[in-house]
Amino acid sequence: MFGAVQNVVVLALWVVLLALKGFAFVDCLRAPGAVFPSIGRQTKILWLVLTGLALLTGLVPNLTLSLFGIAGAVIALIYLFDIRPRIKSITGP
Repeated sequence: MFGAVQNVVVLALWVVLLALKGFAFVDCLRAPGAVFPSIGRQTKILWLVLTGLALLTGLVPNLTLSLFGIAGAVIALIYLFDIRPRIKSITGP
């Protein structure tokens, strides 16, 4: 019984984190490259690589709660809550 509940929770967590990482990667793809240096952050290429690697870790369900999966989630969250608002403040909604 406990194993079935645990599997459902891990599956739900995997789906949520995969969506989060996918959204971060697609949003980074759509952002203009010239904005990244003007907000005082790294280049668009670096953020594309980081969010892309985060998305790749999200595609494998067994990596969800591993070090790589958690690091990928942290990268996506940093992009979404630090970089993205700064880009939106310059480019508009």
